[in-house]
Amino acid sequence: MRHEALRLCCSGQAPGSCTKAKVIGFALCTLLLAFSVSAAAQQPKKIPRIGFLGATSASSLLARIEAFRQGLRELGYVEGKNIVVEYRSAEGKIERVPNLATELVRLKVDVIVTGGPQSTRAAKNATLTIPIVMAQDLDPIGNGFIASLARPGGNITGLSALSAEISGKQLELLKETVTKLSRVAFLHQSSEPGTAQAVRETERAAKALGIHVQYLDLRRPDDIEAAFRDASKGHSDAILVLPTSFLFPRRIQVVDLAVKSRLPAIYPQSEYVEDGGLMSYGASYIDLFRRAATYVDKILKGAKPADLPVEQPTKFELVINLKTAKQIGLSIPPDVLARADRVIR
Repeated sequence: MRHEALRLCCSGQAPGSCTKAKVIGFALCTLLLAFSVSAAAQQPKKIPRIGFLGATSASSLLARIEAFRQGLRELGYVEGKNIVVEYRSAEGKIERVPNLATELVRLKVDVIVTGGPQSTRAAKNATLTIPIVMAQDLDPIGNGFIASLARPGGNITGLSALSAEISGKQLELLKETVTKLSRVAFLHQSSEPGTAQAVRETERAAKALGIHVQYLDLRRPDDIEAAFRDASKGHSDAILVLPTSFLFPRRIQVVDLAVKSRLPAIYPQSEYVEDGGLMSYGASYIDLFRRAATYVDKILKGAKPADLPVEQPTKFELVINLKTAKQIGLSIPPDVLARADRVIR
């Protein structure tokens, strides 16, 4: 620019006047250069926009959402300043999830974070280009979201809860807690991906422990009360609840029925225990949602979802509610209580 200005100023000028033109041209170029640098410095930086999609109610996901936000803060992101998060919740109305996913795509978010398999499927159907981060999924391969844990492929990555593999451990904990345990009612949803694997794991553990398992498949809301009636008729000594997207938003009903039936129950997620359930053992979903923020950070810095391996749980927790134990007349053995990560008194 400077040389062009000098050329324009000197062209057609007499030899004596070119020096003055050079001075003027130089001053002009300096002014223009300073202006352009200042304008570039004032150019607003694009703030990343994240979409958070949940199928259940926002209140039921509150602790998990806060864990995700905490993960963002730990990485230096401040909502409203250097990142924007668009939260969308179907409030338990599953038919709304696809429209909410489409809405986030229309907003041209940079990443979509999903709270469970139903949200992930809706996001997958809505876009093949926007990166999707699963905060948790019981069986991402079985769900058809990824090709493998090591190399997901496509535009989806994130975290796997792998709860199916720990149902055997849950049964062991029930046996330690209810010493005369001989029959267990297993509440599950056969259509949920990962259930078959959980059933196999439970059967292996039950055989080793000499426990009979009563499998109760839940498909409709009315099946929940019927399952507890069948558990009582089948003389089950305890309840083992498999993680399902069907039961989680109805967990208070499940917890109340277990207490009313005076049946010790072990659940897959701590939220059940916080709402009055006896005990839970499984992957820490709070930790999974917090770690989801690391995937968002990597993607915003240029990583491709296809190249980011899906992580498995690194933190498991045992939570026990002593109030509930007292309600159903159960004494928690000291060695089990000593292993609890958290005790609600």
